[in-house]
Amino acid sequence: MSLSIGILGLPNVGKSTLFKALTKNPVDISNYPFCTIEPNIGIVEVPDERLEKLAEITKPKKVVPSIIKFVDVAGLVKGASKGEGLGNQFLAHLRETDALLQIVRCFKDEKVVHVDGEINSKRDIETVKKELILKDLETIEKRLQKIEKDVRAGKKEAEIEFKVLNSLKEKLNQREIAVSFSPPSHLFLLTAKPQIYLLNSNQNEIPEDLKKELGKEGSNWLQLDLREELDKSELSEEERGEFGLGESKLDNLIKKCYEVLKLITFFTIVGKEETRAWPIKKGSTILEGAGKIHNDFQEKFVRAEVINWQKLSEAGTWKRCGELGLIKTVGKDYILEDGDIIEIKI
Repeated sequence: MSLSIGILGLPNVGKSTLFKALTKNPVDISNYPFCTIEPNIGIVEVPDERLEKLAEITKPKKVVPSIIKFVDVAGLVKGASKGEGLGNQFLAHLRETDALLQIVRCFKDEKVVHVDGEINSKRDIETVKKELILKDLETIEKRLQKIEKDVRAGKKEAEIEFKVLNSLKEKLNQREIAVSFSPPSHLFLLTAKPQIYLLNSNQNEIPEDLKKELGKEGSNWLQLDLREELDKSELSEEERGEFGLGESKLDNLIKKCYEVLKLITFFTIVGKEETRAWPIKKGSTILEGAGKIHNDFQEKFVRAEVINWQKLSEAGTWKRCGELGLIKTVGKDYILEDGDIIEIKI
């Protein structure tokens, strides 16, 4: 399961800075709008101490962590949904991501221009929200045009979809975002995606009214100083100590992505060959987990053996866990728990 997060926001808010800090990939970070033309795409390993501890025990030839793909698009401006600043093209790159990470500028720096001339975080959030809604309305209009002929012909499925689309259109026109009313997934609506707000600043620069607004709406948000995080990512642990810089807080962002997407992690151990982490939706069955590993495992599933990673860590070996009666034998309806190690029997 490859997870993907779309990074968006206005120009010069820190999107490319975050991307570089996360991926260690060189990207153009410049003090002018649209320095990112093509999307930057980077793969980031998900840090997991449990996987590291399991690898110490199993000593496999290969350790495979979960990964997240980050897609960094150019800054959006007013009119992006209609193509201003090439925004229409950029928004299209976000359609197939699993969640959106909006970078909101709260930091003050006269050397870094703001596309609207002054810093106003609440206004910037509203600007992006409006453009996403307008893009979704455009998507719905195109779909309505596509099924118009079938509706006139009296085809039942088209008539049902026509009503659903018009209902969605009405709600979006009232500035409701699609995530609040579960639209059909085949539309790939941008406002139907879970969204995280990353406030780029130090703690003291975040306006209190912004915190209250995000809290009132139940929004997912976190604060990071992205310039500081980039500096940390380019230094060794020893160098960070010399400059008085603490540990990176980027792991908090990864955890927030998992939380918003309602993901847990299970593990597989293949002898001395491989120890791997697998992300999956919370509430998934072990049969669904088997399908993530290999289609054959799902189709030919008989039963599975399961143990929590902590118990294996304490016992030391899978064999010892068996001797102690710590391994459970489960059927296809077993609900996976975070930290389960599974072995599928086919």
